[in-house]
Amino acid sequence: MRLFNIGLIRVLTTDDKDLLNIHGKILQGNFPFEVESRCIPDQSTGVYSEETHLKAVPKVLGLAIEMEKEGKEGIIISCAADPGIEEAKQVLGIPVVGAGTAVASIALGFSQKVGVLNLTESTPEAMKQVLSKYLIAEETVSTKNTLTLMTNEGMESIIKSSLKLKKSGVEVIALACTGMSTMNAASKIKDRIDVYVADPVIAEGMIMWNLLNF
Repeated sequence: MRLFNIGLIRVLTTDDKDLLNIHGKILQGNFPFEVESRCIPDQSTGVYSEETHLKAVPKVLGLAIEMEKEGKEGIIISCAADPGIEEAKQVLGIPVVGAGTAVASIALGFSQKVGVLNLTESTPEAMKQVLSKYLIAEETVSTKNTLTLMTNEGMESIIKSSLKLKKSGVEVIALACTGMSTMNAASKIKDRIDVYVADPVIAEGMIMWNLLNF
């Protein structure tokens, strides 16, 4: 089986190669992908607000165009807010997948009672558009950004918020932050709570794999 050459865009600026490449390694472990990861500049705390989202859009678009020119067969924007996805789709001739729309779609494939676990105060608009009336509950992790999320305190907050979603009647939790994939949060939630969890990085890989084989 041949490997597809995928460009993955991180919206968390980092010089840490392990952190930069972790989503690509997750994808390569589950799909026939060869992944090159790059991050946008000057956003060391990622995308967590409307302001940081708007700042990220032109940077994401620039990287996507650059990676297509270099021969990438698909572009993944590994952020649940999907910054720049519509802009990239308008100008690129290859599949473009965002983590937000991907994880929302996968969650709906499991149940019509979806809860979203957010990093920020509300569910990203890209996810809301997909989930529509099937978004029955939302919870926010008690942390400021992706970096503070990736701590023991952040993980405990994830568990507490997931319990609230479960009690509200959801049958599947969609993780609205790819930093939770970095932490393997889906597996840790399922170990402690009887609920299905949709992981955004696995979801973006599933959608990309299907698009490449369409």
